Amino acid sequence: MINLTDYGIEMWDDEKIASFRRTLLNWYDNEKRDLPWRRTKNPYFIWISEIMLQQTQVVTVIPYYERFLEWFPTIEDLANAPEDKLLKAWEGLGYYSRVRNMQKAAQEIMENFGGVFPDNHKDILSLKGIGPYTAGAISSIAFGLAEPAVDGNVMRVMARLFEVNYDIGDPKNRKIFQAIMEILIDPERPGDFNQALMDLGTDIESAKNPRPDESPIRFFSAAYLHGTYDKYPIKLPKKKPKPLQIQAFVIRNSKGDFLLEKNLDGRLLGGFWSFPIVETDFIGQQLDLFENDTTSLQTVSQKALFEKDYQVTPDWTKREFSLVKHTFSHQKWTIELIEGMVTSDEVSKDKELRWVSLDQLQDYPMATPQKKMLAEYLKKID
Repeated sequence: MINLTDYGIEMWDDEKIASFRRTLLNWYDNEKRDLPWRRTKNPYFIWISEIMLQQTQVVTVIPYYERFLEWFPTIEDLANAPEDKLLKAWEGLGYYSRVRNMQKAAQEIMENFGGVFPDNHKDILSLKGIGPYTAGAISSIAFGLAEPAVDGNVMRVMARLFEVNYDIGDPKNRKIFQAIMEILIDPERPGDFNQALMDLGTDIESAKNPRPDESPIRFFSAAYLHGTYDKYPIKLPKKKPKPLQIQAFVIRNSKGDFLLEKNLDGRLLGGFWSFPIVETDFIGQQLDLFENDTTSLQTVSQKALFEKDYQVTPDWTKREFSLVKHTFSHQKWTIELIEGMVTSDEVSKDKELRWVSLDQLQDYPMATPQKKMLAEYLKKID
């Protein structure tokens, strides 16, 4: 463990630590949220909830969680799930690499642990896609192990408690907050201790509009007592996502079916189906022109490239659609819809393409950008 005094942090004595634990857990016992994954000690269920809750609000997660466990009630079911069904279960949650990693981890459990979720921190941490936070959460909640679960919410609370003058967004500083938590965590109720801090960090001690006067631990908080609450946590701004212009080709055949393409694994949105899309350039590509829907983009048409790559020659319509916007963590897309009609169903054999009727679209896993594109298209043709 690191020496916290080297980072300007003076840890409390044992009596104050014990008092802090009691205060936090008493508050949790009275105020904790009744959530489906808190009614179980099943590590598989807890694991699913923790992965879903990463960057997704609780109210959004609950129906996903319940449906996921209905479709894949056991580790073996997850390990053997078909890709399309797996992605359909995750559709709309984003960060699709997470559910792929979950399936790989389930396969590891089947192969290396006889289908039984491992009950020690080291083995849990060895599973694909499970990092220190998730391993700590599962270890403490499911197995009662005194392992901290340190995420952004917990780091925010710790930064205010001890006036930690290090950027919580810098991965190399995580060890500071981990060391604090290893000392503070209640060995008798580690799962409840971690969950209490999670609840506190997502509500009263949230990043935006915190309510410090309502915090049950305010009299332990150096930032609260010293009037420096607004300074903590220290978090430097992230880089803005890169703006990209995309052209999406909405191609329909004589029956009205849509041409869909399955994105290749390893690419952004790999495994999902969408209208064929091509990245293009426009004047001002590096400028942030995404806030104004009326912005006129001087795009370079990709119709000729599309016709060559997909081996189709559509009759292009002149119908105009509103630009579709979608922001990822690292990219900000502006999507221009281009409509074309074909009389032949012949397309390139080098791509995974399929003609799909409007009624069948719901059976295909689609990421949020495709759902937005489809909604904009249907709005204009209805």
